[in-house]
Amino acid sequence: MGEVYTADRSLAGKLRRRIVRRFHRKTLAKGPDAPMVSFTFDDAPLTSAVAGAALLETRGLAGTYYVSAGLAGQDAPMGVCAEAVDYQRLARAGHEIACHTYSHLDCGRASGQAAFDDTSRNAAALADWGLPEAQNFAYPYGEVSAGPKKTLIKRFATLRALHHGVIEQGTDLAQAPAVGVEGPDGEAVARKWLAEAKARKAWLILYTHDVRPDPSPWGCTPETLARLIDTAVADGFQVVTVREAMRRLAA
Repeated sequence: MGEVYTADRSLAGKLRRRIVRRFHRKTLAKGPDAPMVSFTFDDAPLTSAVAGAALLETRGLAGTYYVSAGLAGQDAPMGVCAEAVDYQRLARAGHEIACHTYSHLDCGRASGQAAFDDTSRNAAALADWGLPEAQNFAYPYGEVSAGPKKTLIKRFATLRALHHGVIEQGTDLAQAPAVGVEGPDGEAVARKWLAEAKARKAWLILYTHDVRPDPSPWGCTPETLARLIDTAVADGFQVVTVREAMRRLAA
C-alpha cells in the first residue's frame, strides 16, 4: 500500500456492491433499545493507535481497530501503520482488534477462497502476537462480491461495508453500513448520521484512518474526533466496540 491502490468505483462496481446486498444476508433479529455508536479505525495507522486511542481512553471508552497484519510497520498513504506492540497495548486497554484481511485484499475482485485464505493468514499473525481471535471484519476499500461475503459471514459476527446507514432490526450484518469521518465534510456527515441514529435508537458505526493535525484524505484531526465523541456522549449514546455492541444485541 505504499502506492495508492484504486478500488473499483465505476458504475459497474457500484451496481455490483448494491446487487450483492440482496444475497447471502445475515439479518439482525433485534435492534438496540437505545442509540449506540462505535468509533472504528481502518488499517490502524500509528496515529489512530496513539492519538485516536488516547481520545477514547481519557473518556473511559474503547474503539475497534480493523487490522491488516501485513501492513504492520509499513508506510501507507495514511501514514506509518502500527505494529504488534501497539496492537498488544490497545488490546490490554480494552480496544477491540478486528480483521481487515492480511494483505488489505480487495474483496470485490477476489474469490471466496482467496478471501478465506487471506483472513486465515491474518488470524495466524494476530495469534502469533498474542491477540484474541478477531470476531468482526471490515471489507478493505469497502469492496465486496458474492464469494467473499458468502464465505466470510460463516467466520465473523459482522462484515462491515462503507455504504451509509445505521444498524437496526433487519439490517444485513454481512454487509453492514458505516459512515466515514474523512475529508473536509467528514464531521458534518458524521453529525448528520449521529442525529439519525439517535432519532431511530439505532447503532451507528463511524470509521476513519489516521488521526493527526494534517490528516490524509481518509483521516481526520484529533479535534474532529474529540468533538464527535463528546457529542455522542452528551446525546446519550452507548459508545461501544463492535464486539460489545454485538454482545448486547445478542443478549
